[in-house]
Amino acid sequence: MRTGLFFGSFNPVHIGHTAIANYFAEYADLREVWFVVSPQNPLKERATLLPEYHRLELVRLALEDDPRFRASDIEFRLPRPSYTIDTLAYLEEKYPKRTFILIMGADNLLTLHKWKNFEELVRRYEIVVYPRKGYETAALPPTLARLRTPPRITLAQAPLMEISSSFLRQAIREGKDMRFFFREPVWRYIRDMHFYEKSPA
Repeated sequence: MRTGLFFGSFNPVHIGHTAIANYFAEYADLREVWFVVSPQNPLKERATLLPEYHRLELVRLALEDDPRFRASDIEFRLPRPSYTIDTLAYLEEKYPKRTFILIMGADNLLTLHKWKNFEELVRRYEIVVYPRKGYETAALPPTLARLRTPPRITLAQAPLMEISSSFLRQAIREGKDMRFFFREPVWRYIRDMHFYEKSPA
């Protein structure tokens, strides 16, 4: 079963994330897409991160029991910081009948050479890439193009989503009403819990 893995902090999850997952579920022949909530991204600052259980709950609310999508806390139970190659090894052992495909933005593609065991990652796994504003995706970056074994990377012509979680966090901090950037249950949870209303310490 072809299963897409959409890794992210989802801090918070918004309609851009769900639209991207929807696109790949329909256009990349994926039976399911799992939102893998990262407890700690080694390449990101932790100061603005909501606690992981809140971010997981926001993702669950965003997916609203759609059978194509699943919120995954798999990395919560693995050693930290979490590395994609280690998570994939664990998932392959746990779900041997599934074929896992990575979903990532073009910004991540350009920094993929910094990831742990990146050559093994691109050799063993199929990757589908969606465009991000300001990042060129017409061709593979040199660090990937010159690999001995051509990576299985598809640069998808998905719609460009110019929504960022950092923009939404800042807008909420400024007291803006951003409800239409979220699924309704997600926005309600954010407002009820007063998330992102104060600047990080």
